[in-house]
Amino acid sequence: MTFDDDPVPPTLHAHVPALDAVEVLDACHRSTLAMLKQLHALNLGLHAGAEPDDAGRGRLAEIVRFFQETGRPHHEDEERHVFPRLRATADAAMQHILDRLQEDHRWLDEDWAALMPRLRALAVGGAAADAEERPLLAREIDAFVLLSIEHIALEESCIYPALRERLVGLERRLVGREMVERHRAYHRQLRRIGGGAA
Repeated sequence: MTFDDDPVPPTLHAHVPALDAVEVLDACHRSTLAMLKQLHALNLGLHAGAEPDDAGRGRLAEIVRFFQETGRPHHEDEERHVFPRLRATADAAMQHILDRLQEDHRWLDEDWAALMPRLRALAVGGAAADAEERPLLAREIDAFVLLSIEHIALEESCIYPALRERLVGLERRLVGREMVERHRAYHRQLRRIGGGAA
């Protein structure tokens, strides 16, 4: 499992210049890879049987908050604005890729829903799991990280180049604005119900 040596630090979508839709999506991927790198590093400790220290718990709280606020809205961005545009003119190979990516979204959402309560509890000082369950939790984190990395790589190699050709000009900026506004609304909703805090 590899990551870039110098990942771009997490950023809110609202800070993307010019509200370019493709840049919004790219920024989310860069932020996600940075968070996945941190989660993988923390998980190495779980594999070794260690609990995170105070600094590690703080990083874990940031990771939980990021994926709670970003994961589903980003998938929605792609399912609303990316996949339908490409399906309209896709050949059989591209249709297969889009089917796989949509299925990935379902698995990633389900995996995160299962992981989040345990990671949140760990972030606020709970034990990761008992001695028998800890290796299972570590393997589940590995699976989430690996699928996320493979999913991003497939999108960036096959999907986003095609999107850059099809989404241009004013439409690209309007879609970017809609994405940012939807993310802001989602963040506000989470904070109102306490779901954005670890």
